[in-house]
Amino acid sequence: MKISNLTEESTIYTSNVFFVTGTWNAMEDANTLVDVGMDQSIVHKINEYSTGVGKTRVEQVVLTHSHSDHIGILHLIREAFNPRIYAFSPYIGGVDHLLKDGDQLKMGDRIFEVYHTPGHSDDSICLFCQSEGALFTGDTSVVIQSTDGSYNQDFVRVMEQLCKKDIRAIYFGHGDPIINDCNALLSNSMKNIRKTQATGIIKNMKEDFS
Repeated sequence: MKISNLTEESTIYTSNVFFVTGTWNAMEDANTLVDVGMDQSIVHKINEYSTGVGKTRVEQVVLTHSHSDHIGILHLIREAFNPRIYAFSPYIGGVDHLLKDGDQLKMGDRIFEVYHTPGHSDDSICLFCQSEGALFTGDTSVVIQSTDGSYNQDFVRVMEQLCKKDIRAIYFGHGDPIINDCNALLSNSMKNIRKTQATGIIKNMKEDFS
């Protein structure tokens, strides 16, 4: 599997756009964009990219959520490459397939599992490849360094599941990926979530008896 960030050098505000292709560009590989961002120059970059002889350059798009910086040029990508569009939200125009928690998708030459992670938005998802240890998070906050805030129980459940995985690379919707100590970071995030929950329980008990 090959992963390239097409917006790494963008000069406008946009989410990261990851292009996932197979190692050998085999016919059965699924050339996939994770999000499409807002930078129109990625269309040219895709046309210049080695995507395999006789293959559709972009066979599918997987949207991590519906915020505009992640879906801004979806119409241009559809016009240029006519890919299948996958998303959790039914309210994004032009979606071909609605995703559910636990669904599996082939991206490049690997299988990814869909994790619904409500929090940043109701339709946020993460995508995890067991064989590569690769996790795409969109804007889901999986690196949590504070004990403030509140967390949806579905999100907490997914975080508990991810902490049990062998995660070797985390690709975020913004910023650089993390390729070291991923499991330690997630475990620390889970500790902070539990501290936050415990603080909330104690606070509620005090309010009940006040």
